Amino acid sequence: MKIVRPTLFFCCFVFLFLSFVYPAHRAAAANGFRDTIRIVGSSTVFPFAAFVAEKYYRKHSNHAPVVESTGSGGGIKMFCAGIGQDTPDIVNASRRMKISEVRMCAENKVTEISEVMIGWDGIVLAKSVKADSFNLTREILWKALAKNLPIDGHMVPNPHKLWSHVDRSLPDMEIKVFGPPPTSGTRDVFVEEVMQKGCLSNPSIKQQPPEQQVLSCGEMREDGVYVEAGEDDDLIVRRLSTDPKALGIMGYNALERRSSLISAMSINGVEPGFETIREGTYPLARPLFLYVKKEHLDFLPQINDYLKEFISDAAVGEDGYLIDNGLIPLKDEMGRAVKVQVLSLSAGQ
Repeated sequence: MKIVRPTLFFCCFVFLFLSFVYPAHRAAAANGFRDTIRIVGSSTVFPFAAFVAEKYYRKHSNHAPVVESTGSGGGIKMFCAGIGQDTPDIVNASRRMKISEVRMCAENKVTEISEVMIGWDGIVLAKSVKADSFNLTREILWKALAKNLPIDGHMVPNPHKLWSHVDRSLPDMEIKVFGPPPTSGTRDVFVEEVMQKGCLSNPSIKQQPPEQQVLSCGEMREDGVYVEAGEDDDLIVRRLSTDPKALGIMGYNALERRSSLISAMSINGVEPGFETIREGTYPLARPLFLYVKKEHLDFLPQINDYLKEFISDAAVGEDGYLIDNGLIPLKDEMGRAVKVQVLSLSAGQ
C-alpha cells in the first residue's frame, strides 16, 4: 500500500449528490476531530491525488493531506465504515460506486455523499516496447483469461495455452497476463467491460441462467495464466521488462508515464490515446471518480480548499499540471458545470 503525505487528483468533474433516507449523524464526529484531510482509494487516481495534495500543502502551509493507495474497492469499504476521525473524508475510484456499496455506507450512517467525475482514463493491455503488437478484442480476451469455457456443451477449465489457440490469426505465443487483484477498480471495470461483454456473444453462455453467466463470464484463470500483481503499476512494468512476451492490465495514465518501457495493444483495431479515450472511440475508456463525505465538511472545511485546487486552471487548464501528468479532462461545457458545482459545495449547503 502506498501512502503519500501531499497527494490528490482531479480530472474533470461531474458532480452528483447522493441523498438517502437516513438522517445525518454529524454529532458522532464532533469531539476531537483530526485536522488532516484523509484520502484513500484507487491506485489509478493516486498519482493525480498526490500532485494536488502537494500543491495544496505548498499554498496553505497547514497539515498536508494524507493519501493512501488502497484500491477502489478497499478504499470504498474504508470510506463507508462510518463517520468520524477514524474514517476517510474522500475516496478515489476508477469505477462508479456500486449500489451495494451505497447501501453499506447508508447502513453505517454515511448518508451524504458527493460523487465527482474527475476525468477520463482507459484500461490498456500493455506490452514491452521490445515485443510485437497484435490486435485484441473483448471476445479474444475472455477466451484467453476466463477460468472456464463452454466446450461441447460443458463448462471445462480453460485449455488455451497460446494466443493462437484462441484465434489462429494470433501468434504462437504463451498467454500470460499480469493484472490487478479483486480489490482494484481497474479489475472491476475489466471484468464488466471486457470479460462480461466478451462472453455474451457465445451461444452456450446465453442459454445459462443469469447467476451462472456472472461466474462464466467474470471468473479469471487461476492456473498461472492470469497473475495478480497487486495495485502497483510499477511492479507490472518491471514484470513486462523481464518477460517481454507477457501483457499487463493497467490504466492509460500509467502507460503514458512509462512510454519508454511499454506500449499498448489495440482493442478492436483502436489504439488508446488522449483523443480516442476522451471521445469514447477507444472501447475500454472509463470515467474516474472522487467521492466526498459531506458529513465531514463541518469538521474539516479545508476539504473545500482542496477541491478548489483540484478544479483550478493551474491543475486542469490547457497547460495544467494534471493534464501534463496524464489526466484526460472533461470537455469544456461539462468541466465548467462541475467547477460551479464544486465551488458551491460547503458545509451546510
